[in-house]
Amino acid sequence: MEKQILELAQKQCAPCRGGIPPLKGDSLQTLFRKLENDWKIIDEHHLQKDYAFGSYKEAVRFTNLIANLAESERHHPELLLSFINVRVSIWTHKIDGMVESDFIFAAKSDQIHANEFASNE
Repeated sequence: MEKQILELAQKQCAPCRGGIPPLKGDSLQTLFRKLENDWKIIDEHHLQKDYAFGSYKEAVRFTNLIANLAESERHHPELLLSFINVRVSIWTHKIDGMVESDFIFAAKSDQIHANEFASNE
């Protein structure tokens, strides 16, 4: 993993208390450039990435690992499990947009994928 991704992955997600504007424009793009290329920004509202696996069992295991991460970080993405694919969509529900924690969670998701599944591909 690149240095910038590791820096994000080492941070903790901070709970959003609301009352702040979601990231837009340059500040959003600055954080986005720190992620792996497969992430997408959808309508400046949320991050999205599709992960593919060799089997349904691996996709379920990844989903469970991300669910455990979500509980420990207290930051909950939308997860869509579809046979051998998992779509992760991340935004901060309290402000209906993105904050730095969304990018931290994305980097941690990539780190889990790299550590647990990269050798299987």
